[in-house]
Amino acid sequence: MSSIVHNAQRNKRWAWMWIAYTGFFFIQPILEPSVRIWLLTLAATLVFLGLYTLYLRANDCAHPVRFWLIGAFFLLGVICFPWNNGASTFFVYTAAFIPFVITSKRIVLSLFVLETLLIAAEGYIFRAHHGFIAIPWPDTFIAVFLVLIIGGSNVFFAEQERADSKLRMAQEEVEALAALAERERIARDLHDVLGHTLSVIVLKAELAKRIIATDPARAATEIADVETIGRTALAEVREAIGGYRARGLLAELEAARGILASAGVTLLADPKPIDASGLSAAEETVLALAIREAVTNIVRHARAKTCRLRFITEQGQRKLLVEDDGEHPLAREGNGLRGMRERVESLGGSLRVEREHGTRLLIEIPLRAGTA
Repeated sequence: MSSIVHNAQRNKRWAWMWIAYTGFFFIQPILEPSVRIWLLTLAATLVFLGLYTLYLRANDCAHPVRFWLIGAFFLLGVICFPWNNGASTFFVYTAAFIPFVITSKRIVLSLFVLETLLIAAEGYIFRAHHGFIAIPWPDTFIAVFLVLIIGGSNVFFAEQERADSKLRMAQEEVEALAALAERERIARDLHDVLGHTLSVIVLKAELAKRIIATDPARAATEIADVETIGRTALAEVREAIGGYRARGLLAELEAARGILASAGVTLLADPKPIDASGLSAAEETVLALAIREAVTNIVRHARAKTCRLRFITEQGQRKLLVEDDGEHPLAREGNGLRGMRERVESLGGSLRVEREHGTRLLIEIPLRAGTA
């Protein structure tokens, strides 16, 4: 919207330059000077300037009065043309403004035809007059010619301006949607980063509180871990805002092992080492954040004893499986799981959650061409 306003202001500044065409209205008073023609010319010019100012103000707000003002330009030309043939410039203003006010090309061309017919009729009526009121045929022909040429060319420019305006609006809409998507991405990432980290901090703080009287050394270690995790969380928040969303699949797996151990959950990892070498950066980020969210949910909501994590490649799919034997009282899909699903689906994958004798989360991402 800002660019549209800027272009409108720029077009308004340029519009004031077109007043220079009123100079043609002063050719006849200069070549055939008389007090009467000069006074009439100056008076008509003042009327035109008033109409022109009103037109620009009405054009800014797309007011219907613009149509009447264009008609007033033409009427001023009809009144002045018999005694000052330079008044054909008012006909030109009329033809120049019509395409920018009326969008229908058929109506615009019809108005051009009507305008030229009226000019020709006025020229025919005053063709035989002599003296102060007279319209020679060459001046009539010039007026009709200018109306058709300038009006016709402005039809093209008006259509181009409307197309550019639509393109600018479309571009601004795309930019607005991109900004909205980026805000949603940051919200999802901050939820994942802070949700996981705060769970760890709460867990370790509670553990330190329980054992501080019986095992001060262990409690001190847990508090030191809280400090370390807090600093790590700060760095991760900065990375999430900057677009770097995860620390890697293997690092996330090790972090998951530590947090699960602190919560008293045994991680039963796949005996086969996880191979993340064939993953793209986007895929590794999605899978790493999925592990983080799944582990966070286990620690927060499940009273699990074991958690199994497998990462396999089969049937053209990369599959991440996270299972636990706990209970998940929250059956609805929260923000974390919803954000995880959106990330997976953005890669063309799928996410399924099954709750029976624990929770089973399965993520499938299609194998990219050229990877094994």
